[in-house]
Amino acid sequence: MPIATVNPANGETLKTYEAMGAEEIERRLQLAEATFRTYRTTPFAERAQLLGRAADLLDGLQQDIGKVMTTEMGKPVKQARAEAAKCARAMRWYAEHGEALLADEEPADADVKDSGASRALVRYRPLGPVLAVMPWNFPLWQVVRFAAPALMAGNVGLLKHASNVPQTALFLEDLFHQAGYPEGVFQTLLIGSGAVEEILRDERVKAATLTGSEPAGRSVAATCGDMVKKTVLELGGSDPYVVMPSADIDRAAEIAVTARVQNNGQSCIAAKRFIVHADVYDAFAEKFVRGMQRLTVGDPLDEATDIGPLATEQGRADLEELVDDATRSGARVLCGGERPDGDGWYYRPTVLTDISREMRIHREEAFGPVATLYRVSDLDEAVLLANDSPFGLSSNVWTRDEAEVDRFVRDLEAGAVYVNGMTASHPAFPFGGVKRSGYGRELSGHGIREFCNITTVWHGA
Repeated sequence: MPIATVNPANGETLKTYEAMGAEEIERRLQLAEATFRTYRTTPFAERAQLLGRAADLLDGLQQDIGKVMTTEMGKPVKQARAEAAKCARAMRWYAEHGEALLADEEPADADVKDSGASRALVRYRPLGPVLAVMPWNFPLWQVVRFAAPALMAGNVGLLKHASNVPQTALFLEDLFHQAGYPEGVFQTLLIGSGAVEEILRDERVKAATLTGSEPAGRSVAATCGDMVKKTVLELGGSDPYVVMPSADIDRAAEIAVTARVQNNGQSCIAAKRFIVHADVYDAFAEKFVRGMQRLTVGDPLDEATDIGPLATEQGRADLEELVDDATRSGARVLCGGERPDGDGWYYRPTVLTDISREMRIHREEAFGPVATLYRVSDLDEAVLLANDSPFGLSSNVWTRDEAEVDRFVRDLEAGAVYVNGMTASHPAFPFGGVKRSGYGRELSGHGIREFCNITTVWHGA
């Protein structure tokens, strides 16, 4: 895949870039290793100041980088600006809380004494250069939610971004440079996927994080496993959105639309499978479909647009295949189910029902504005259906029955359960999944400690 900005609204190639050669990759790896030796010892106060300065710069560049993201991958420009603002807030959160999250831990006095020590502690130390393999769907946020905690912990970052968002990738390197970080603390590698394995096998790279597809995750995990290196993987999701009879149906249906089509439906944590109790199914379905039909599909640079194009032509083709397979097997289309006329990689907001387990869309992630709607008879059936997926990233449940809430929290196989609301990421809360959605956690204290050497320090009597 070429490293290029191709506008998904019209298919026009705007900029192309040459992939870095072996000599430039080697130079950057040397720089990362050398920079880490000194950056790792910088005081937390200095790291916080640098990260806060990056946040300030990003706030001032929201309009510019928002337009770049929209042009590169098609998200509505108002959502792109919101993404930039979210990144700045996360930077400030880690600048404020990073030192406390990595403070030395003191074991209980009785345990220290029992170990024969005069004193003991647990210290979090940075690992070194970390390679981040990142996707195009949230081209700024996915990187920042790795970079902010990793840099605050004293690590240095190497970014291999998706090949269709090179301008965003270069923007990030320049942002950290302009904020005053030493050269080599954060570097963008303009490389294709074929160059990743060799970099992962380099002894100077100490760990890796990947957000992306399951095949990509398997590949990175296999290589790092062979090299015995730490990895964090955030892969696909096919999140359930369960609606029970006690729910506020109007609100549940309204939020369901946003939960499905945020980022043009191209979000791992978007709700994709809508599982509705039979008692409220008809009411919910009517409101949900009506809400999907009201969405404005069009130019993502237009402030009035709700749904822009899918990021790639292949992505739209993959989505069409899932819908076609379902309809051939008996699924009914309640709205959408087709591409509009004209240029660009657009697809109409779609709701499918009468889904069976044999359909690919029941098992595979639909990465676009396509929802599947299921009817269930009780809570037990809702839990079974919600868990009938190879993925387990997040989940959404709508009920005002506390006993039902307890049951969902206990039994849903997911990294998060959002009650009476849609899944969202926030720096204070751990983010990640189970099953084929990956392992490890980003954000919160859990995320900043993922790429740390958790060190026991023991002093004899």
